[in-house]
Amino acid sequence: MGGFPHLAYGTPRKLPKPYSLPGRVVVLDVAFAANAGGASYEKTTLPFIQGLGSRLAMWVDHHDHDRHPDYANDPRFVLRTKAQHGACPEMVTPERVAAAGPVDTICCHLDFDGLCSAAKWIRGGVEPYEGADDDARAIDTRLGEPTERAGVLDRALRARPRDEALRGLMVRYLADGARDGAMYREFQVAAQAFHAMEREAKRLSAKYEVRGNLAICDARRRDGPYDKTALLLIGQRLAPISLVHDETTVTVAARFDSGIDLVSALGLNGGMPTRVSVAAKRLDEVIEILGRFQVAP
Repeated sequence: MGGFPHLAYGTPRKLPKPYSLPGRVVVLDVAFAANAGGASYEKTTLPFIQGLGSRLAMWVDHHDHDRHPDYANDPRFVLRTKAQHGACPEMVTPERVAAAGPVDTICCHLDFDGLCSAAKWIRGGVEPYEGADDDARAIDTRLGEPTERAGVLDRALRARPRDEALRGLMVRYLADGARDGAMYREFQVAAQAFHAMEREAKRLSAKYEVRGNLAICDARRRDGPYDKTALLLIGQRLAPISLVHDETTVTVAARFDSGIDLVSALGLNGGMPTRVSVAAKRLDEVIEILGRFQVAP
């Protein structure tokens, strides 16, 4: 690959327009859309795949979806489940990078997992630093502790979730082997803002109400930005399933290794089994369904 590739970012619900992506494209750590929040595979994922057509070099992802079998015979799609791979970077191997051939654009998810996958792809399938795959797995599953460096990068991204310049800088930092001390200090500064979000999550956690196997937190009245992941994790200490709702979204989560399938319970057609989000208008319905949900001992 000549030069640094064009970087684009996507989520299951919001993908870039195919025509905006130059040349051949690899997609990393972006799940197929579930039928939640106004998005769906048919409305979001499929048009993106069709729009790229033969320019799609490879799609590597580790999130469950019931449309994965549709691509079982297309070698460009390397689709696994969260249980098989806790994070995406470990799926980016030298063999897969070579098989995809030259690419001009990397479209990746906008968290540490996705950016680390992009950097590893640029490096030909070699980790940005020793242990980066393990760090991505610890951060994405919330099981185990990442290294201090990975923790700083993760907090920086969560503190500035809309900062595309920060994401681009982080991919370059990782692609260069995570050696630039000046860049790292910028990430440390960005990460400082996350502490306030953690404090607000802790304050909001006092609102948790436990109903059987469900811990429910109303986050509509808050003093500022909060870290939803931290708030959900606090709820999981109180009950097997935690639910946080605000003015736009209901988010439900269980431990990665719990065996709980929230996608199936809520009648969705894709996504991570242990963390799902739906529109706020479904709050009562979700509470009713999960209130009847039986958690295995």
